[in-house]
Amino acid sequence: MQSSATVLVYSDDANTRAQVRLAAGRRPASDVPPVEFLECATLPAVLKELERGGIDVCVLDGEAVPAGGMGVCRQIKDEVFQCPPVLLLIGRPQDAWLATWSRADAAMALPVEPVEFADTLASLLRKRLTVGA
Repeated sequence: MQSSATVLVYSDDANTRAQVRLAAGRRPASDVPPVEFLECATLPAVLKELERGGIDVCVLDGEAVPAGGMGVCRQIKDEVFQCPPVLLLIGRPQDAWLATWSRADAAMALPVEPVEFADTLASLLRKRLTVGA
């Protein structure tokens, strides 16, 4: 198992980024490595970090402004070679169909529910770390 996993968190809202960090904790499950968070508040910052590499999972805020997480997700799925799995945070459960359009690997409604979030993040980390091994 690698020593840590890097989770990119994109939101223009610092409170949403804090919700993600708190919900995941230091280690979302005992069988995945501890996580380190890389926070981005703008689309250019997200693209720069993905180009740099080393991201294991992306958590994107579908309600971010001006570039919403759904559009960002679709863009990176098209443009980033071996794009990491994406967990999309949506404003309402009814928006899940839009998460499908964006090709997100998972979606959940805001506000973040800690147990569900940690389970989903751990699942995406397992998927990524298994593929990368």
